[in-house]
Amino acid sequence: MSINKGQFQDPTTASEKGIHTDFAKSMTYGEYLNLDELLSAQNCLSDHHDEMLFIVIHQVSELWMKLILHETNSAIKAIQDGQLATSFKRLARVSKIQSQIIQAWDVLSTLTPAEYMEFRDSLGQASGFQSYQYRMIEFTLGYKTSHVLKIYEKDPVLHSTLTKAFHAPSLYDVAIQSLSKSGLEINSDLLDRDFSEPYEADESVKQAWLTVYRDVDQYWDLYQLGEKLVDIEDWLQQWRFRHMKTVERIIGFKVGTGGSSGVTYLKKVLDQRFFPELWDLRTEI
Repeated sequence: MSINKGQFQDPTTASEKGIHTDFAKSMTYGEYLNLDELLSAQNCLSDHHDEMLFIVIHQVSELWMKLILHETNSAIKAIQDGQLATSFKRLARVSKIQSQIIQAWDVLSTLTPAEYMEFRDSLGQASGFQSYQYRMIEFTLGYKTSHVLKIYEKDPVLHSTLTKAFHAPSLYDVAIQSLSKSGLEINSDLLDRDFSEPYEADESVKQAWLTVYRDVDQYWDLYQLGEKLVDIEDWLQQWRFRHMKTVERIIGFKVGTGGSSGVTYLKKVLDQRFFPELWDLRTEI
């Protein structure tokens, strides 16, 4: 019985003769993405198998956070320019990215307490508490506390970047300004306030959002903006909850490597609010 060797060939070969295989003078996929640098950045400090998991999960999360900041800052600019439709696209993407970060905790939670303790000491005082991109996200959404800036004084350039974000209007600040631009009455003190100060709920803002939600047809764009903000805070709080439960599952109530109270601190963080009036109005609508 004879066998036609051709039947074992890649079935796509005949129809994909245009596939490029000579890259002597062309950029490859790996070069475009800097994969050599990216995939060599997982430098384990112990011999334990699971340290690679720990590093990769946190690096991937930092990449997603970079994209969140890219999209959120673009949305802020779009809102300031009155291009609300553009901001909706950006903010919808942020929510999808957040869902990816939340799922990352499911992977990390496969790390058991016994396994983590085998390499935890290798971290020294390094901790996710020190993630400057996470602080940037908090600043961008409007939660600002000056004491965290001290963590980054070691790097003057980074400290300067964070300080600039600390003093800039947040996503919610520009949303409130958009309410005012649409003719809704907003406390004038809020429109040109010191944006480094933590935002506190204001009755005029709540009444403006109530007007929007009670007349969706007239204020459709603002209504869409409000719901996009609620989506983002909702997903952020779910991310925080999964973070807290994953930490509790792996180290219980031990003090964090960065010196925080660990789970106790993360539970307190769940009480932080970003867009309070958008949640409060749901009781009154």
